[in-house]
Amino acid sequence: MGTYKCCIFFTRRFALNDASTPGDVRALFSRHAAGAPYMGADELRRYLAATGEAEADADVGAAERIVDRVLQERSRTPRFGRPTLTVDDFHYFLFSEDLNPPIRQSKEVHHDMNAPLSHYFIYTGHNSYLTGNQLSSDCSDIPIIKALQIGVRVIELDMWPNSSKDDVDILHGRTLTAPVSLIKCLRSIKEYAFVASPYPVIITLEDHLTSDLQAKVAKMVIEVFGDILYYPKSKHRQEFPSPEALKGRVILSTKPPKEYLESKVGTMKDRDIGPQFSEGENEEAAWGREVPDIQDEMQSANKQEDDLLCTQRDVEEDDEQKMCQHHPLEYKHLITIKAGKPKGAIVDALKSDPEKVRRLSLSEQELAKVAACHGTRIVSFTHKNLLRIYPKGTRFNSSNYNPFLGWVHGAQMVAFNMQGHGRSLWLMHGFYRANGGCGYVKKPDFMMQTCPDGNVFDPEADLPVKKTLKVKVYMGDGWQSDFKQTHFDTYSPPDFYAKVGIAGVPSDSVMRKTRAVEDSWVPVWEEEFVFPLTVPEIALLRVEVHEYDVSEDDFGGQTVLPVSELRPGIRTVPLFDQKGLKFKSVKLLMRFDYLKDCRDLLSLEEREPLPKILSDPGDRAKQRVLPHYPRHCPERKDGFPCRFVLSLPCPQPYPP
Repeated sequence: MGTYKCCIFFTRRFALNDASTPGDVRALFSRHAAGAPYMGADELRRYLAATGEAEADADVGAAERIVDRVLQERSRTPRFGRPTLTVDDFHYFLFSEDLNPPIRQSKEVHHDMNAPLSHYFIYTGHNSYLTGNQLSSDCSDIPIIKALQIGVRVIELDMWPNSSKDDVDILHGRTLTAPVSLIKCLRSIKEYAFVASPYPVIITLEDHLTSDLQAKVAKMVIEVFGDILYYPKSKHRQEFPSPEALKGRVILSTKPPKEYLESKVGTMKDRDIGPQFSEGENEEAAWGREVPDIQDEMQSANKQEDDLLCTQRDVEEDDEQKMCQHHPLEYKHLITIKAGKPKGAIVDALKSDPEKVRRLSLSEQELAKVAACHGTRIVSFTHKNLLRIYPKGTRFNSSNYNPFLGWVHGAQMVAFNMQGHGRSLWLMHGFYRANGGCGYVKKPDFMMQTCPDGNVFDPEADLPVKKTLKVKVYMGDGWQSDFKQTHFDTYSPPDFYAKVGIAGVPSDSVMRKTRAVEDSWVPVWEEEFVFPLTVPEIALLRVEVHEYDVSEDDFGGQTVLPVSELRPGIRTVPLFDQKGLKFKSVKLLMRFDYLKDCRDLLSLEEREPLPKILSDPGDRAKQRVLPHYPRHCPERKDGFPCRFVLSLPCPQPYPP
């Protein structure tokens, strides 16, 4: 019984009973236990095989270990005979994060890692040395260490001469940020580079050094990294090496050397257009702001008066042949990924050179501007070359943008401020939980293909639905263990509701929410949602829990999961706090199913009579419409769209 004080003289008491086992869990147990009140290891093995967790003829040993662990954790010893599970034991198993996670087991790398680097999305940090905001926070190796520990594979360092001009500091130039030494950052990178992933770490260097200091940097890099430093033997490469070939190696990426000029004016990175926040929006309350729609971002950038498409970039780019004569060859030869762009308009930078590959860097607004008119050119450029996107210069508080702005156009390095928090960063962390969390996610094949007619993937094309994801949210638990009794409400237990949705291409992106369950620490929603997906390969499932309040809702947890990694069936979904740290106990019980045929939706929506276009209505129980799912099937050959008439055979199932 929970007691809440209403005033000096009165208190309110609320029952704190555990929620009962969901009906779907009971039905699942009964089906696999063949109607018996107990489920043995063999029945559990068959359940695991049915959900894809084990082969049909797999050894029963794994199931026996699960049964033993469940009984041990529940402190229940069978009175006689072999160990078996009751329906409550089975519910405990399904609601266990360790035994029944929502995605593939961590560290399970399953993508082909032998393609060139340009074929992968790479977990990328921006200004990786900053501890806080972009203007006055300290620089340290600690944020670099934290980034590497979560699997970030691209670390950015801004190199400047120290005050005495005889050594190299890392800091955000022309700001009040306190510097940290380069050598300290390099040593930390070496120590923590491969604690989370064996695949290559890329150090992107923003170089503001004189030639003698560049020589000093070369010496430091060679001394610190030794044999794990990879650098090319040839001057130019026609394609990048693969992550597998670079396993356990560190590589450098920067623009070709040029003279350091103290009087140099700000680069495009410093001169970005002002912030696009609406009046009244509080960027500090980052978790409360929704991720901006990428179509809105492109339209907004396209309306800017100064035409970024024609902006001359010679502030950042000097002619390589003119400058290299002033710089030591050793430093230049250590650069594996050259970040060079031709002079002139940004659009010109998207031209590929068949003789060599390179890295191109654009701000988020530059990308949005170019993408509004030249989206397919960006995709084509990223087939062989690397594209890095970084936050606009006005994000002083280290906020972030919608990463799908870069991902849908094939950008491999979508650079984020990892020291902040908020919905955009949640998407970034969730995206790279794919492929065992190794920091490299292979692009879908269609993003790397060129048709015989020269066409490539168009991010703005109207695409057919490939898969439909059905998500059911059963219940949640754990808040009472991780929060104080009055954290959410001083006078009563919390009123939780869940938000479930998709982040991806604009046509797939949507958020839905459940009803609020009043006065319960263990809310039971039992609500399901259906999400048609046109590009499921890069889609993310978003889940948030909030506590309803008259003034402002409280945050109760969040997670982001790659749709491509979801394990079908009833699963336990652990939740994370605003900073991305996992709660000890807070979790949801959810179910994931993929619908490949429009007829699978018959049980999901209230049906309505068929339009009168049919001459023979027939069995009206089956002839229904689904008004809320307009893109579920291609058009029928007989002229009637499948999305309207479900009584007639579906002409073809969804593509897998």
